[in-house]
Amino acid sequence: MSMTNHSALHQSEPRFERRDYAANGRLPMLAGIALLIGGVSTGAAFVLVNLIRFFTNLFFFQSLSFAERSPAHHALGPWVIAVPAIGGLIVGLMARYGSDKIRGHGIPEAIEAVLFGKSKMSPKVAVLKPLSSGIVIGSGGPFGAEGPIIMTGGSIASLLAQYLHLTAAERKTLLVAGACAGMTAIFGTPVAAVLLAIELLLFELRPRSLLPVALACAVAGFLRPFLFEAGPLFPLHTAPASTVALGSCVAAGLLCGVLGAALTLALYRTEDAFGRLRLHWMWWPAIGGLVVGIGGYFEPRALGVGYDVIGDLLNNRLAIEVAVALLAVKAVIWIAALGSGTSGGVLAPLLMLGAGLGVVVGPFLPGGSPALWALVCMAGVLGSVLGAPLTAIVFAFGLTHDSEALLPLLLTTAVAYGFSVLTMKRGIMTEKIARRGLHIYREYGVDPLERSHVEELMTREVVTIDASLPVADALDRYFGAQAAHRAYPVLADGRVVGMLHRSAIVAAHAGDDAGLRCGDLVTAQADGRGTDRGTPTVLLPAQTGRAAAGQMAALSVARMPVVDSLDTMRLVGIVSLRDLLAPSEHALHEETHRERLRGRQQGSMSLRRNA
Repeated sequence: MSMTNHSALHQSEPRFERRDYAANGRLPMLAGIALLIGGVSTGAAFVLVNLIRFFTNLFFFQSLSFAERSPAHHALGPWVIAVPAIGGLIVGLMARYGSDKIRGHGIPEAIEAVLFGKSKMSPKVAVLKPLSSGIVIGSGGPFGAEGPIIMTGGSIASLLAQYLHLTAAERKTLLVAGACAGMTAIFGTPVAAVLLAIELLLFELRPRSLLPVALACAVAGFLRPFLFEAGPLFPLHTAPASTVALGSCVAAGLLCGVLGAALTLALYRTEDAFGRLRLHWMWWPAIGGLVVGIGGYFEPRALGVGYDVIGDLLNNRLAIEVAVALLAVKAVIWIAALGSGTSGGVLAPLLMLGAGLGVVVGPFLPGGSPALWALVCMAGVLGSVLGAPLTAIVFAFGLTHDSEALLPLLLTTAVAYGFSVLTMKRGIMTEKIARRGLHIYREYGVDPLERSHVEELMTREVVTIDASLPVADALDRYFGAQAAHRAYPVLADGRVVGMLHRSAIVAAHAGDDAGLRCGDLVTAQADGRGTDRGTPTVLLPAQTGRAAAGQMAALSVARMPVVDSLDTMRLVGIVSLRDLLAPSEHALHEETHRERLRGRQQGSMSLRRNA
C-alpha cells in the first residue's frame, strides 16, 4: 500500500488524543437538530392523541368531535362487537395497500430499523402509523398511544436526517430522539424516555447519541404543558414502606416476572395461531377486532387506552372481583388484537395489567399500603416484559411523582427483571425480530478494543525493507520459504513509504523486472488501491484499537505500520490481526478464570514450606 499524499492526510485527519469520550465535531449540529425534533415530535403526539379522540367519538358516539370520551360510555349495545372489527379491517387494508410497516406495536419495528435498516424509515410510515393507530384505538383497540408515537416520532426524525444527508449513526441518534420525545409528550416522563432509549433503542451509550436524545426529551417535556394537561398522569402518594415490605417486594417481583413471562408466551402463541390461518394477513386485524368487540361487550372499560382504569387501580377504587374480571378480559383482548398484527402500543396495557396484579395480591403482602403494591407491580410487570428495569422504575415515578415508593419499586422491578432474564430467552420486544432471523444481543459492554490504544497493542520490533533493495534480493531475503510474514514496511530515508506484499513482489519477479527496486513497487501500488479509498494507510499511536481495526478492515489488510506522526512518518511499530486479538483474549480470561483470595494462597504456601 502506498503512503503518498501524506500532507493531504495530515490536513484531513484529526489529531488523536486520549480522552474520556471520543471527540465529535458534529455533536453541536446534531444537538441543534434534536431540539427541533423534540418540538416536532411533541406536535406529532398531540395530533395522534386527537386522532384517537376523533375516531373514538366517530365510532362509538357517531359525532365529529375531539372531546375526550371513554368508549365504555357508549350506547351501542350488541353492535359494539362490530366496531373493533371494522377498525381492524380498515387497518388491514391500510397495511396491505399502504405499508406493512405500520403493523405491530412500534418498539420492535424501531429496534429493527436501528440495528438492521440503517435507521431509514419511509414517509408512508410517518403518515399511516398515527392514522392507523388512531383508527384502531379509536374503534376500541386495547392499546396505548406510546408505541405508535415512538414509531411516528422516529419516522419523522429519520426522514429529516435522510433529507440532510446524515450518516447512518447520526440517523439512528435522531430517530431515537424523535421516538423518545414523542413518548415524553404522551406521558410527561422525560427521564424515563431517555432511559428507554438507553435500554431498548440506542444499543450504545455515547455522548453523540445520549445528548441529542436528552435534549429532544427535555424540549418535549417543556412544551407538553402547552398541549396537554400539566402534572403527573396518575398522581399518587403512598405511605413509607416498613422493613417487612422487603420480603413482600421479593414475592411481588417474582409474581410480576411470572405474569410478564405468561403474557409474552401467550402473545407469540397467538401470533403463531394467526399464522396458521389460511387467510391473508390483511384479514387478521378484523378477526382480532372481533375478539376485542366480544370482550368489550361484557367489560366495556376494557376497551380503548384505559388511563382512567389505571388511575382507579392505583387509587384502590375497584373491588378485587371487579378488577379480576376486567383485567382478565383486558389481557385476552389485548393479546388477541396484538397477535393479529394490528397497530397499537403495549405500555398502557402492561401498566393496567401490572397494577391489577398489585390490587389482587396486595391484601396478602404486608409492609405497605394497597396503592403501593399496585404501583410496584405495575413497574415490575413493565420492567419484566420490556427487559428495561431502569425505565420501568423511573417511569412509574414519573407517572405518579411518588418518591416514597422508590425503594420498593427498585427491589420489586429488579426481582421481576432477574426472573425474566433467567427464564426467558427473548422478550416481547425482540421475539418478533428473532422470528425474522435477526438476533439481538441486548447486553452492553465496553469493546476491549475501545479500551486499548495502538501504542499498547503494536509490536515495536519491526522487520523493514529498504526502498532501494532490488526486488530479487528482497524476494530471497524476506519472502522465502521461511518468511515470517506476508508483508513488510518499506522505508526510504527513515520514512515509511508503503507496505510491500508478497503478491506484488512475486508478480514483479515473474515479469522479469530485474531492475525494479522495492520502492518502485510501493510507488506502483499508489496507482491501484490505497489512498483513493479515503482511508489512511498508516496508524497513529494514540488511536484506539477499534479505530485501527476499522482501518484495516476498510483496506482489507492484515498488518499496518504505526508512525509517530503524519509529518515525520517515522516508523515506531506495526499492528497485526494477532495484536488486535490480545484485548479480547484478556477479556475472556477475566470472564472465565477464577482466582482464590491472595492472602489465603500465601498462607497455604507458608504452611507447605513449614511442613
